[in-house]
Amino acid sequence: MRVRNLVVVLLFVTVIAPVVLYTDRLATFKTSSSTDEFAEDVTTIQALNGHNQRLNVLPQESSTTLKEPIGIVYSENSTKSLQNSGSSAQQHSTNIALSTQDLHLESGDHKSTRVLSATSVEENQHHDQSRKNPIREVTDATNEEKEIGEDTIDADDKADQLSDNASRNMETKREQQSTETPSKINKKVRIKIDAGKQKDQTAMPDARVRQLKDQLIRAKVYLSLPATRNNPHFTRELRGRIKEIQRALGDASKDSELARNAYEKLKAMEQTLAKGKQINDDCAAIAKKLRAMIHSSEEQLRVHKKQTLFLTQLTAKTLPKGLHCLPLRLTTEYYTLSSSRQHFPNQEKLEDTHLYHYALFSDNVLAAAVVVNSTVTHAKDPSKHVFHIVTDRLNYAAMRMWFLVNPPGEATVQVQNIEEFTWLNSSYSPVLKQLGSPSMIDYYFRAHRANSDVNLKYRNPKYLSILNHIRFYLPEIFPKLNKVLFLDDDVVVQKDLTALWSLDLKGNVNGAVETCGESFHRFDRYLNFSNPLISKNFDPHACGWAYGMNVFDLEEWKRQNITGVYHSWQKLNHDRQLWKLGTLPPGLITFWKRTYPLNRHWHVLGLGYNPSVSQKEIERAAVIHYNGNLKPWLEISIPKYRNYWTRYIDYDHIYLRECNINP
Repeated sequence: MRVRNLVVVLLFVTVIAPVVLYTDRLATFKTSSSTDEFAEDVTTIQALNGHNQRLNVLPQESSTTLKEPIGIVYSENSTKSLQNSGSSAQQHSTNIALSTQDLHLESGDHKSTRVLSATSVEENQHHDQSRKNPIREVTDATNEEKEIGEDTIDADDKADQLSDNASRNMETKREQQSTETPSKINKKVRIKIDAGKQKDQTAMPDARVRQLKDQLIRAKVYLSLPATRNNPHFTRELRGRIKEIQRALGDASKDSELARNAYEKLKAMEQTLAKGKQINDDCAAIAKKLRAMIHSSEEQLRVHKKQTLFLTQLTAKTLPKGLHCLPLRLTTEYYTLSSSRQHFPNQEKLEDTHLYHYALFSDNVLAAAVVVNSTVTHAKDPSKHVFHIVTDRLNYAAMRMWFLVNPPGEATVQVQNIEEFTWLNSSYSPVLKQLGSPSMIDYYFRAHRANSDVNLKYRNPKYLSILNHIRFYLPEIFPKLNKVLFLDDDVVVQKDLTALWSLDLKGNVNGAVETCGESFHRFDRYLNFSNPLISKNFDPHACGWAYGMNVFDLEEWKRQNITGVYHSWQKLNHDRQLWKLGTLPPGLITFWKRTYPLNRHWHVLGLGYNPSVSQKEIERAAVIHYNGNLKPWLEISIPKYRNYWTRYIDYDHIYLRECNINP
């Protein structure tokens, strides 16, 4: 009995008494006012650890393992400190927050810390629902991370980082989700939606088209390899896929133009290509074949470019069927008229120097009609405008018939035949003599030439026409006029041009718009500066100017003997060593230092070759010029510029309908 009592006493002293004492102290600890502060400190550790992970900052002493938080839960000294004063608890909290830099973030220990933090927070919420400090600490840490990453990551990266952080810390994520306000949730949804919109906006509109074309290339490569040819079943499958992709692709240039089943065909082809990749494991052979295909494609591209250039030049030289029909129809009608009806009214105005005179040299009836109609439409007083049209013998009757049937309002029209200029002969004009020379005929019409020009534009038959060169004989054609406004037949007038006749050219003969915007519009582009006659007389960097709308002072022309200057240079260029054919190079030489620059708004060029001329520039121009091969009356014209020309043609006219001329 005595031994039993002794054992009971010892058991009480060694087991029960410590349990009672410790339970009492633990209860005291739970009821103390520092419980919330302790939970805040633990949560702060967690937030700082998450922040360091987000910033990829490792502790300085990485070899130190995460130790038991002495003085927080298990240390009696720490418990006493928490019971003694709130200031001591705050000091411990500060020390704990600073000590996180020395903790090693190993997965097991870090998980223990997270569990401890979550348990403390949940216990604190159970005792006091009104306290929100731990949640506020976590939210503040999350907001801080968002602010730090705002300038370096986009919306998708933010969402990925938040999702990754939540997978590491499930308890804290639940806490954040339970306390997140609807406004924050909506903000996240908006971020994801905006990110999706940005992806849609930045997505290429032809991404799938490119992918389909890429698949075709890969499939053709596989077809050409020996391993594929030795597999008939795969070869048939691959050929079938190629046909499907070609049908689905068609002529589409954007994803929206693809067939509905294009995506299914794309996936099926991708599976077939995967089989081909397994069959053909020789990467070196595939790379060699691809290089051969690239070389072949480049060669084909070069050939196609050359063919395109040739066909474009050929199209520019030819006359459309409708424009060939029109002068024939008009000529027939002209010779059915009586002689009294073959004359134009107001012929007394042809030499009146107080009126506004235009010079137009053309063999294109429809083009000449557009020039006259557009000019008269915008003229303030059409009765003061006189049009002098010079054409060849073949189109003389047709040109007269058109303007007899379609008179330009109150304006005056004169049509002349160049064959009637008896003074214009080969003995007087060097260029006329050159155009009829055997060497020039051989240059144009010989089928096989050993030394052919790279630039085919110099072989345009228009350079053989004297109509292209009589612009240098204006005083002889109009001996009683003082000023003439020269217009090409491929221009459209959009404003009143009356002010050009009152313009002071300051002693110059030619008023023109300069074309110095690009390097190819300077003198060295048109003249051969390797020839000493050119290099010692002209500046290769001098600014060129444009033919097409030019004001010519005929009195100054006569005084400075411009026609004689032109003749002297034409004689020096008999072998075409100073410049190639055309009228601009001799014009640059003849009017060298005799040209007055006009404002650029008077004359805008490039509508016959440049698709990048801005609409604003076109709309404010007085004259727009379709210089180049893509004339507005040809099918190869630039579509967006064609309307500026067609608006001055009545396509319901009987002659146009009979010749099937449509807009």
